[in-house]
Amino acid sequence: MPSADGRGPEDFPGADDPTREAGAPTWMSSELAGVPDRYQRLWTPYRMAYIQQGQQPEQPACPFCVAPTLPDADGLVVHRGTTAFVIMNLYPYNTGHVMVCPYRHVATYDLATEEETAEIALLTQQAMRTISLVSNNDGVNIGMNQGRVAGAGIADHLHQHIVPRWATDANFFPIIAQTKALPRLLEEVRAELAERWVS
Repeated sequence: MPSADGRGPEDFPGADDPTREAGAPTWMSSELAGVPDRYQRLWTPYRMAYIQQGQQPEQPACPFCVAPTLPDADGLVVHRGTTAFVIMNLYPYNTGHVMVCPYRHVATYDLATEEETAEIALLTQQAMRTISLVSNNDGVNIGMNQGRVAGAGIADHLHQHIVPRWATDANFFPIIAQTKALPRLLEEVRAELAERWVS
């Protein structure tokens, strides 16, 4: 069927046609609704679950206490140690952002036992090696926020953040749009980290 101006499919080079000018419409796109503009579109269909359910109310139970009681995939647990475990961050700063937590519900690092602090350190090293193996990152941020005033989102249960960094991971999204672009789903990253865990 010809377009309104009488042109047909033969008048529109395909997207893979080397003679097609950059930005030139293809037969399909030229006939669809909408006016081209300068914006780039970031398609994030996995966020529909969050959009449809909305912001969840605070749970009475500590999520770091609940997660280890669930199957690993359901609780986003990557690796289990004796006194501590590694878990994906539900709201990651970067793809592969994990946390190391003691099983015991303890708020601050100074209240952890020697066994717990030793295993938190060991699991942190193992997580760094595993993330490097899986994602070839250029660096890493490691840190603990102790107490709400220090920025701890879950202040009552000790957790150490491990955030992989790449030389090219900085962009304007977090500053301008308060949005973080993450190329992989949590479930995929958790499964790969768990499968390739470096002990």
